[in-house]
Amino acid sequence: MRVSLPGALLAGVSVLSAGSVTAQNLPHARLFPPEDLGQLERPDRALWQKPDQIMDSLSIADGSRVADLGAGGGWFTVRLARRVGPNGVVYAQDVQPEMLDAIEYRVNREGLTNVETVLGTTESPLLPAALDAILIVDVIGEVSDPVAWLSDAAQALKPQGRLGIVDFTKEGGGPGPLMEARVERDAVVEAASAAGLRLLSHETFLTYQFLLVFGQDERPPPTDQVGP
Repeated sequence: MRVSLPGALLAGVSVLSAGSVTAQNLPHARLFPPEDLGQLERPDRALWQKPDQIMDSLSIADGSRVADLGAGGGWFTVRLARRVGPNGVVYAQDVQPEMLDAIEYRVNREGLTNVETVLGTTESPLLPAALDAILIVDVIGEVSDPVAWLSDAAQALKPQGRLGIVDFTKEGGGPGPLMEARVERDAVVEAASAAGLRLLSHETFLTYQFLLVFGQDERPPPTDQVGP
């Protein structure tokens, strides 16, 4: 099933100013071409991608409601769907209809009935609400305004929900993009913080990538203190 949520559902979402946390810090790469999806299906990917450990870090379990942002051909989508089981749901989101077509073909072939595709935009993921977890793998560098985009994504989380960002490190190695197209980890943290998210952990078990786990920042805003 494909879900296309109307923009009206985003009314009232506070989009924070990107300031210096935009493409100046996060390189804005072109969208991944659908004709190159085979590159994402390398037979050794599961060894270095460690999907089960990533899902564990986000507390994804049976019955979870999860979004896979920038899902591509669905490599992670199908693994998420198996993890959450028939009592859960996975929203596979992408901005390219060709990617969603590939995902629908894949989940139908594998007999998975708990996946719904969502056609988002480059400005907003357009996610349904009350999600337990959101997973963003190798996508943040393709977003033109990461603060606004992550702010919209954060609105879809449950109060205790988790948002995980995985991307290739600047240290090199692995099958990822060229060094100049890779994102700075600190810039991602800064963008997420400006979007109303709080860093909960920086996981280092991945060989070529970092995993940043965020939750909603429920701390009260600082108040101006009046001196004596």
